[in-house]
Amino acid sequence: MAHDSGMTRRDVLVGAAGGMALAALYAVPSAAAEKDATVSGLVFEDRDGSGAAGPGNPGLAGVLVSNGRDIAVTDADGRYRLPLPDEATIFIVKPAGFTPPLDPATNLPQFYRHHRPNGSPAALNLLYEGIAPTGPLPASLDFGLKKQDEPNAFDVVLVTDPQPESEAEVDYIREDLIEALADTKAKFGLTAGDVMFDDLSLYPRLNAIIGTIGLPWWNIGGNHDLNFEAPDRVYSRETFKRVYGPNYYAFFYGPALFLMLDNVDYLGPDPAKPRGSGKYEGRFDEAQLDFARAVLAHTPEDTLIVAVMHIPLRTFLGTEAYQNTANSDAFFRLLEGRKHTVSFSGHTHTTEHHYFGAADGWTGATPHHQHVLTTLSGAWWSGPLDHRGVASADSRDGTPNGFHMLSVDGTAYTTRFVPAKEPNGRQMRLSIDSRFHGTGRDVDRDFRQPQLLGSPVPRGKLGSSTLIANVFDGGEKTRVTMTIGDRPPVALARTLRPDPFVEEVFARNAATLKAWVKADPSSHIWTARLPADLPPGAHRVEVRATDEYGQVLTGRLALEVT
Repeated sequence: MAHDSGMTRRDVLVGAAGGMALAALYAVPSAAAEKDATVSGLVFEDRDGSGAAGPGNPGLAGVLVSNGRDIAVTDADGRYRLPLPDEATIFIVKPAGFTPPLDPATNLPQFYRHHRPNGSPAALNLLYEGIAPTGPLPASLDFGLKKQDEPNAFDVVLVTDPQPESEAEVDYIREDLIEALADTKAKFGLTAGDVMFDDLSLYPRLNAIIGTIGLPWWNIGGNHDLNFEAPDRVYSRETFKRVYGPNYYAFFYGPALFLMLDNVDYLGPDPAKPRGSGKYEGRFDEAQLDFARAVLAHTPEDTLIVAVMHIPLRTFLGTEAYQNTANSDAFFRLLEGRKHTVSFSGHTHTTEHHYFGAADGWTGATPHHQHVLTTLSGAWWSGPLDHRGVASADSRDGTPNGFHMLSVDGTAYTTRFVPAKEPNGRQMRLSIDSRFHGTGRDVDRDFRQPQLLGSPVPRGKLGSSTLIANVFDGGEKTRVTMTIGDRPPVALARTLRPDPFVEEVFARNAATLKAWVKADPSSHIWTARLPADLPPGAHRVEVRATDEYGQVLTGRLALEVT
């Protein structure tokens, strides 16, 4: 539907020019559409809490309803009609100012209804339970919504890759996340994939724990939320869908649209992998691109678009298809005509900021920002246990495990990293690298604390020593300076290299690491050589980092010179 930037959300979503609602079906018609199979129903305001339409619960105009590809817009009476494929999930796109029911035990939004007359195919012999036969749909498939206040400025908890593969690791999530969010003012939370680490039987316990935070919680799946028995993408999310609903969807909150996307393209089982796990690559399928395109056609230009996916559009770690999105250009085409966009992903267990421009295939007026989020599981819950018995879980790029807060204010946004274990919530780690061969086990066979923290430094080695600042959530727009005592500030240079601190931690605790864990080059390290003329004694070192939002982060180090 064409519209200009002067249209309001109400103009677009309500669409009062009669009859538009039922005709507003988008995307390529399915085979079911050609057979004239349809689903229809009512979206209503559930004023009395009964969950049923009636005289006291009027229909809601302008609500988007989808079958996963097509979009219908409810008419003035709140009614919609959609093509009905043989198998589908029918769901609403939550409108601003309303909320669907929440499961009382988990706070998971109940905004969908599966249409699976025969359930998940029995021939798949799924290890984890799929969707049970649903039988025929009711004559009117209705959805109730309750009105709620949604301010222009609000916070969202961004979690990715909690990824437990055992009951003990579910314990770690409980200990690292619940207390950290005890006083949160966030309006809702979301998880950007890898809710699990292949053992999908752990969903109920984790969902119950997350539910105690008290926030609505939205989820998308990752490459470890798959039914590996499926031959391809089509039936690879049967357990996820049973628990959470559609594997991609969207919802409005206040001034923003959240596009929750699934770019894990499952290619089928891989006999070379343990327990028959499968191959995959990053890719958006055509159905969800059509769905996203249709939702955006009903979204005013002055809307902040927040896209969430599991696999990054691109990562600094390499060009492999399983770490990057092969058809990122298709995603770019969706958004590049808009002024206010941002996307978030997880997957790599690193923290990264990317700003896509013309050289990357993005032709929008301003670069598109993708933020690869710090994972809650860090290095897959590796590392020594702390005093609580929780794995230290430092990420392979030196970032502590944790989560992020997204703050939205109209069309503007900021993010803030929340470390799970760092003292005083510190945002950077400072260390001194004084030796050419670093701190590997082949150099020092016994652990020595000074080599972990990098101080004291003999005066004769000052000129060949480097201060290393790991600014945990830094990126190319972050500016970092170092001040030693009363000396003038010195700019630090962004350097792609491993964090010597995490190299040392991993080297000294190899028995506590998952087999694939190692220290990798970090995209958020800044370095500067120390001045050679510092006198012996203790010197105050202050490092100031200013991020892309103008937020100032500070770290301090007592540098001892002997």
